[in-house]
Amino acid sequence: MQLIGNSWDGVLHNEYEKAYFQKLNEMVEQEYSHNIVYPPKTEIYSAFRNVPYEDVKVVILGQDPYHGPGQANGMAFAVGKGVPLPPSLVNIFKEIADDIGVAPKGSTLTGWAKQGVLLLNTVLTVRQGQPRSHENLGWQQFTDAVVMQLSKRVKPMVFMLWGSNALSKKPLVAPQHLVLESVHPSPLSAYRGFFGCKHFSKANEFLKANGITPVDWTYVDDLGDSLSPYYAGTKRIFRA
Repeated sequence: MQLIGNSWDGVLHNEYEKAYFQKLNEMVEQEYSHNIVYPPKTEIYSAFRNVPYEDVKVVILGQDPYHGPGQANGMAFAVGKGVPLPPSLVNIFKEIADDIGVAPKGSTLTGWAKQGVLLLNTVLTVRQGQPRSHENLGWQQFTDAVVMQLSKRVKPMVFMLWGSNALSKKPLVAPQHLVLESVHPSPLSAYRGFFGCKHFSKANEFLKANGITPVDWTYVDDLGDSLSPYYAGTKRIFRA
């Protein structure tokens, strides 16, 4: 089955054949037929299409997609150009500014994806206006499999687990990887530990210590070959 269109299909092909995944697809189809569901059906797997399996170096794991009109696009916490920033993304940018001293600008997070940041939710679909409405469809079993496949890699990577749903994946992560834990960046919880977590600088310190190019967290929207303001002075592109 060519569900995603890149190396993820080979990694997950056994998962596609399992009975739970067949049932999950049937229920998701029914939900899109009878309700308003986000993200658009064609964008459910956007996070995977933007970051092939072998390119992942950071996984940011959230809960489920935004449930407001025009927000969710298949990449956790991201929204399209021109869409007002949701509160969680505002808080993420605030923490980055406090952590590394430079405030990000943008919304699509395609710049992060280009650098190997997989923006994954534990549940990949949601009904309009009903957060966590699809948490019983079976998505968690699928995203467990994704995390386990990533964890098998020998090359170290960073897992940022934000919120209780994401933290439930911690036992699936092998010890060669760095796990960074926090509450969700939602306004309901950000002041209970997300602010001040310094996940972004900690991730880069780990990557550099393992000979891996750090992430330019200010490179939010992919602009082709242009250098981001943060690293422009170095004349080096840090998006490898």
